[in-house]
Amino acid sequence: MTRKTVRIAMNGVTGRMGYRQHLVRSILALREQGGLDLGDGTVLWPEPVLVGRREHALKAIAERHGLDGANISTDVDAVLADDSVDIFFDAAMTSGREEILKKAIAAGKHVYTEKPTATGLEGAVELARLAREKGVRSGVVQDKLFLPGLLKLKRLIDGGFFGRILSVRGEFGYWVFEGDWQEAQRPSWNYRSEDGGGIVVDMFPHWEYVLHELFGRVTSVTALAATHIPTRWDENGKPYDATADDSAYGIFEIEGSGGPVVAQINSSWDVRVNRDELVEFQVDGTEGSAVAGLRNCRVQHRSSTPKPVWNPDLPATYSFRDQWQEVPDNTEFDNGFKVQWELFLKHVYAGADYHWDLLAGARGVQMAELGLKSSAEGRRLDVPEISL
Repeated sequence: MTRKTVRIAMNGVTGRMGYRQHLVRSILALREQGGLDLGDGTVLWPEPVLVGRREHALKAIAERHGLDGANISTDVDAVLADDSVDIFFDAAMTSGREEILKKAIAAGKHVYTEKPTATGLEGAVELARLAREKGVRSGVVQDKLFLPGLLKLKRLIDGGFFGRILSVRGEFGYWVFEGDWQEAQRPSWNYRSEDGGGIVVDMFPHWEYVLHELFGRVTSVTALAATHIPTRWDENGKPYDATADDSAYGIFEIEGSGGPVVAQINSSWDVRVNRDELVEFQVDGTEGSAVAGLRNCRVQHRSSTPKPVWNPDLPATYSFRDQWQEVPDNTEFDNGFKVQWELFLKHVYAGADYHWDLLAGARGVQMAELGLKSSAEGRRLDVPEISL
């Protein structure tokens, strides 16, 4: 076997997602397993170059994981000028992403990035166009497609379990502490629109690719965004005005292969969880229904659907949940972020098929932009197809 070292500049690894999911559970996990086998006698060995604004935090991460202390930098331009760096990854603040990705593309780096890729559709499309013109390969994180629960749901769809799919209902969210008497689980910039925050900008790109990949192209969006909690406390315990939306209620029409599908998805950082998982999707079809979460998926087929009768005068003597059947794993599921990293690396270095690129990322930005516009104008908006 031939080992090929791949230097990956990772910007934003001091943040929660950049550190835990991308560095530790993806890139370092690939190193722990001996690298990535391309199947042609070559093993890729990822060498992370940690990039960020806080040098002491980068040094602490490097020491914690036994990484070369020379592979840290607070100078993005210097890293991009380094010919030994093959890939640039960004998981830093949304507000600066478009500019930094343009620099990476101009430097000839392959780019892999968290979403949203830009703060507006025009910028997101421009990134996709620049990458195509420069001839660099691009990838946008679409991690929820690789969750065990949604992989099981995809298995059901591909197997024709649902018959004609009619509707999708999604519930996502949890209570994010305000920060006054308990520390918030999310950074304060998430709640400031001027810093690129807001749940529409954060979550609607996720819903676009989930709906697009599983059910079909989204053709219209109707949304209501709200800021339910107007004051929060930042990392220093100081109160600040929450200028971004913290909850969103969306209806999406989908051009499904078997006919139109209606999806309704609620997203909220102000909801206390009374369901099995933090995100769940119920899919109803003519032949059966399913409820899929992060890891689990339950089904109820037409042939085994009970016959409920509405009678508010008598208590229910049975559990509706017990009438559903669990879908078995039938395989081992790896971390979804790591799986997509593997696919992207195979795309870059072995030419493997890959369609979760910057153009796909632009569709997510478009969905968020239309969601905010729909909420502001109080109307349903069509979703135009994007082309370069």
